[in-house]
Amino acid sequence: MKTVPGTTTTDVVLVGAGIMSTTLGALLRRLEPNWSITVVERLDAAAEESSDPWNNAGTGHAGLCELFYTPENPDGSIDIAKAVRVNEQFQVTRQFWAYAVDTGLIADARSFLHPIPHVAFGTGAERVDYLRRRHHALAANPLFAGTEFITGFDEFASRLPLMAAGRAPDVPVALDFSPAGTDVDFGTLAKHLLGYAARNGTAVRFGEQVRDLNRESDGSWTLRLGNRRTGQQTSLNARFVFVGAGGGALPLLQKSGIAEVRGFGGFPIGGKFLRCGDPAVVGRHRAKVYGSPAPGAPSTTAAHLDARLVNGTPWLLFGPFAGWSPRFLKHGRPTDLLGSIRPDNLGSLAGAALRERTLVGYLIGQLLRSPSGRIDALREFAPTAAEANWEIMRAGQRVQVIRGGRLEFDTSIVSAADGSIAGLLGASPGASTAVPAMLEVLARCFADRFDAWRPTLTEMVPSLGIRLSDEPALFEEVSAWGSRVLGLDAPGHG
Repeated sequence: MKTVPGTTTTDVVLVGAGIMSTTLGALLRRLEPNWSITVVERLDAAAEESSDPWNNAGTGHAGLCELFYTPENPDGSIDIAKAVRVNEQFQVTRQFWAYAVDTGLIADARSFLHPIPHVAFGTGAERVDYLRRRHHALAANPLFAGTEFITGFDEFASRLPLMAAGRAPDVPVALDFSPAGTDVDFGTLAKHLLGYAARNGTAVRFGEQVRDLNRESDGSWTLRLGNRRTGQQTSLNARFVFVGAGGGALPLLQKSGIAEVRGFGGFPIGGKFLRCGDPAVVGRHRAKVYGSPAPGAPSTTAAHLDARLVNGTPWLLFGPFAGWSPRFLKHGRPTDLLGSIRPDNLGSLAGAALRERTLVGYLIGQLLRSPSGRIDALREFAPTAAEANWEIMRAGQRVQVIRGGRLEFDTSIVSAADGSIAGLLGASPGASTAVPAMLEVLARCFADRFDAWRPTLTEMVPSLGIRLSDEPALFEEVSAWGSRVLGLDAPGHG
């Protein structure tokens, strides 16, 4: 490996200390205990951006309640392909968490994971009919077994009393109710994973930002770092670099100069939530309840009323309400968006701008929305909501991928042809699919080692490489094991 005077050498550099990098770091530490691994984080603690519990909804996204994963086809049928794919991915993540707890990699599942019903919600004859067809389309898949379709108002009121209070009982209402959902504190989880890696030899460098990165003649990478407190500059040289920096990933991958990132652009969308901590209100709602996106709105902005547990305290969150900033990170710079524009992505950005005029109009409307307008939106879920019980809070910043002149609401892994560098772009479903995403990174970037790793990886994820929808017996086995180990075998009913 080529070295530069004053440069520290390491086998692997992970940029960012959020859920993606810490998941990959834990996997690699288990697979290759003798490798030197260094985590570089620009902030002073782990998981302070998108993985922080206040910067995301905490939903263990499994397609159980998110209606934007089950669009209606022109012929009236329901397309369940994405819901099934997301659930399959979450099952992989869930198995790794169970393995981590079972083997002592993580000491306490209850510190980051809690059972909570996931509920799809709709009112009016049209939405009730859609939910019924959605339920029937998913019912035959073993991953969605156990969901209940509820239309009776009394049953609705017993499950979700806060949402039923003040609602006219003669207006049709439906719930697609799954008791198998989860609430996840991804920030605490990321800290657990980083702690495991650090205890086993991983170096962690907080308060240092990657200013530049360059490929050396031997194929390794040299990263120039700047200490954000002292201004001191240092360098790291590594055989492999993973950029898991959330919204900061695109600019760093662009600096790398790899051909695979050419044409990619990013569009930042911020989020705000209403938050309530009043025990008298919070105690009347124990579920994550999703509605449908507003016309013209991004799918990721579908309104939802969520029970959360953050640092041991129960809360309710409602939103998101879209905001906008040119920053790619919550703690980013106003020049982030402008700095990401390159000749190779200018055409794609311009094409997206032309195609997404409805989105621009939606964002403008969101920015102009008054506090009372936000409460009115909340009252569609909780009719008796009192403005005095709720406060507005700023959530995380997301950067949606622009490629081929289109805005994509998904995640994309970008990797160099030689596998020496990779990064994750996009936002949805994000943290819930961290494990399958990082397994894909391993398969792409370490193809020469992946087969040798497979036995250990299968210990971590027993269904590795198997589609659980096609293997119901195996699904029942790994699901029961995971539920027992993670303490999810007796979920509540709201």
